[in-house]
Formats: sequence, structure tokens, C-alpha cells
Amino acid sequence: MPERPTHNRRIVLASRPQGAPVPENFRLETQPIAQPAAGQVLLRTLWLSLDPYMRGRMSDAPSYAAPVAIGDVMVGGTVARVEASNREDFKPGDLVLSYSGWQDYAISDGKGLTKLPACKCWMKSPQKCWMKNPHFLVSGDQPEL
Repeated sequence: MPERPTHNRRIVLASRPQGAPVPENFRLETQPIAQPAAGQVLLRTLWLSLDPYMRGRMSDAPSYAAPVAIGDVMVGGTVARVEASNREDFKPGDLVLSYSGWQDYAISDGKGLTKLPACKCWMKSPQKCWMKNPHFLVSGDQPEL
């Protein structure tokens, strides 16, 4: 059985793009996985939504949304699994919609999390699960960042 990971990989904004984003605008950081305190949960990202609005969040120009600060984790919606919980309303194994960004693990106080209905088939056959539970399927014809 493989060992449980001990470190979190996260992508942070290293610099503001001038034109199209390039790899140098980002930095991969590794840090120990944090443990949830009272009232918190530890989330493991399963799926990350990459969307065109992220390009605007890399800029510090006036916008409807605040920019990502240099050195902060890039933003993004995620589907995550609760790995550990110190909250009554979330149990390990629960699937949630979250906004934990471009990282493997995140700590959440539970605010803004949306619990997804249980789907026991999703690990074995996501396509069959999505057909039975269409709220899991997110699709679109989005341009690249």
C-alpha cells in the first residue's frame, strides 16, 4: 500500500504576466500538509477547474474581482475530498465543491463548501457516475489561458 503523502504541492503566482502567461509567471512550492484545527477540515483536490477568468485574476488592473497577490496560491474552483475533519457537518470521504485553488491539499473552515451527494461509483467509473449524477459533469468550450 502506498504511503500517504506528507507534503502539499501548490502553484503560486510568481509574477504578473505581460501578455500571455508563461511558466516563469508561476512557481511550484512544496510544504508539509497542514493539519486541521478545531472547526476546520483538510481537503484533497481531486479536480481543478481552469477557467478564462483566471487570466484577469493574474493582473492587478481594476476588475470586478481582486487580483491574486504575488506569492499566493492561484485561485480556482475544485472538487475535493475531505481527508480529515474537526467539524460535525463534514466527515472524511465527503466530496465537496470548494475554492481551494491550484494545490493538492487545503485547510477550510467549512464556509463556502458545498457537499456533493455520495456516488460510490465515481472512483471506479467516473463516466457512469456522471451519467447517473449529472451535477458532477462540468463541460464547456473555454479558451486556453
